Amino acid sequence: MIDLPEFGTRVSLRYRLPADEARPMTDVVGHIVDPGGDPGRVVRIRTRHGDVVDVAVDDVLAVRVVPEMPVRTGEIRNLEHAAALAWPGTEQHWLNGWLLRFGGGATRRANSAVPLRYSSVAEIAQTLDMYAARGLPALVSVPDRLIRLPEGIPADAENLVMTTDVTPTVEVRVAPAPDSSWLTLYERDVPVDILTAVVDGEVGFGELAGAAVGRVAVTAAPDGTRWAGLSAVHVSESARRQGLARQLCEGLLTWAFARGATRAYVQVVADNAAARALYESMGFQVHHRSRYVRAEDLL
Repeated sequence: MIDLPEFGTRVSLRYRLPADEARPMTDVVGHIVDPGGDPGRVVRIRTRHGDVVDVAVDDVLAVRVVPEMPVRTGEIRNLEHAAALAWPGTEQHWLNGWLLRFGGGATRRANSAVPLRYSSVAEIAQTLDMYAARGLPALVSVPDRLIRLPEGIPADAENLVMTTDVTPTVEVRVAPAPDSSWLTLYERDVPVDILTAVVDGEVGFGELAGAAVGRVAVTAAPDGTRWAGLSAVHVSESARRQGLARQLCEGLLTWAFARGATRAYVQVVADNAAARALYESMGFQVHHRSRYVRAEDLL
């Protein structure tokens, strides 16, 4: 039996077709969402269009790992700029090429410095006092290729930044601020002023079936692309695996499309297999990765 890579790996898989097919074999390229494992099992591959192809493990003839689609550094910078404006905390300051965000300690994203223009590590020293004055640790958001980490620097909370095109589908009710029902369902202690904060954009909050909630923010990148950022998606435990999360997210993106968004992104913790599978089923693909480090560790 051929050894199959682990969950989430992008592969090109060649497999045997039934004997009555016109061709003896075919190929599929995509991410593994279920590696199958044992003989008689099925390996599941999700293509870039969101379709899932099931292949019997016994029919797999060959498999090779395919690198993720190449992304230019400028594309990462543009997306990170739009994402920073979509979750900016309640106070922001520019320090040369860095955007410093402050949000009273609620969430890493709202309380970290991110390099959005050409930047150097030397400038980080100036952030220490600014965060210390607010009683906060100085955290640095480190997206791929926007800043080079010295070897041995400990990093935390690696995120996959996943993207797709926005296509309107279903509609859900979207409000400009979360109400008490939304906040109860969200189950996280994030202040409303953090949730509703956005710079030069628009934010909306959706709720579905009294069991699922989510947030979407529409902001523009320097290249003019209007991005829809999904966040704060949560489904009550008793209502999971019923398709509510997908329907809600599609509704939030439909709302964003009406406000000019043509591209969408979501930030997923790297080891959250369930969330990654959800967004891959909607056509999202990994664009780049990001993580957090302590500013003092960079100096």
